[in-house]
Amino acid sequence: MPRDTRRTLQDVADAAGLSLAATSYALRGTRGSAATIERVQALADQLGYRVDPIARALASGRTGTVGISGSLRDLWQQDLSVQLTRALRTLDKDATIADADADPRAERRVVERFAAQRVDGALVSPVDPSADYWRLLAPSTAVVSLGDALTGRPGSGAVLFDNRFGIASVLDHLYGLGHRRVALLTPSLPTTPGRPSELLAVELAAPLGVDLLVVPTPASPAGAAEAAAGLLSGADRPTAVFCLSDSLAFGVYRAAADLGLRIPGDVSVVGFDDHQLAALVAPALTTVSWDEDAIVAAAVRQLLALEGRGEDGPAPEPVVFRPHLVVRRSTAAPQPGTDHPARSRSTTASTSRP
Repeated sequence: MPRDTRRTLQDVADAAGLSLAATSYALRGTRGSAATIERVQALADQLGYRVDPIARALASGRTGTVGISGSLRDLWQQDLSVQLTRALRTLDKDATIADADADPRAERRVVERFAAQRVDGALVSPVDPSADYWRLLAPSTAVVSLGDALTGRPGSGAVLFDNRFGIASVLDHLYGLGHRRVALLTPSLPTTPGRPSELLAVELAAPLGVDLLVVPTPASPAGAAEAAAGLLSGADRPTAVFCLSDSLAFGVYRAAADLGLRIPGDVSVVGFDDHQLAALVAPALTTVSWDEDAIVAAAVRQLLALEGRGEDGPAPEPVVFRPHLVVRRSTAAPQPGTDHPARSRSTTASTSRP
């Protein structure tokens, strides 16, 4: 056959010397001896045969597709989406990646699209985990959230992040260095009951006596640079900036450079992801590190457990990941005279959005 001709199930059956039915069962691994299944699947790979997703869906009621949703302007979530896609590929599952863009309205459209496509499962980093739109996904759809539990869809799997521990580690580190006036850069979203990171920071800063200025900002480095420029150009600028993602921290680096400020001499900067670029920027970024490989593996295990339980079976127990602080060269003690006793309050600064 010419190289560009699409291989069919009949081609694989002819090569294997089996009937169409036996070949189909072997490709799905549902019937036949282990040796036959291995031989047929190897022949399919050699021939370049790929299962027609429409035919598979009609035959089995499943599409073999898993939806992945996150806010893709965030560099760490971009990388996580790629790792999840690769993990699914090893299971012969296709992934469709959608950008929630740190916006509940965009996230609702993503969920509606996944429901219309009848994905078998979804791995989501939710913007609003308490939203009702998560119920648009059918009960038979295996849904696993990463970061926060989907309170809006009981019965979903969950790979949870211990943000309290991570935020406390950062604030303790900055407090120990002598910082009492700290800005918190957080994605420009309304706080939801399921994602209280900025509320946690305010709560944990108060007993330390740290004056925390909460600054909402777009999720991209460019948006964070614009917000940080206004923050750092004032006479009463903070001595440290704590960013709830490394993407935001990279924006602070850009703003500091444009203003002629030195990191950490004039301002310390902390991130929250340990993205692969964190060790490569100058100075290397102090940040909170998560075990990404273990997170991906846990999410896939939860997905498989949900696929095998049936609609009425119990959801798997949530898995919780605790991060650790990686101290690099972007943090140091504030210069003498640049800080002051905390005013024991937390305020919120508004910024313009691009």
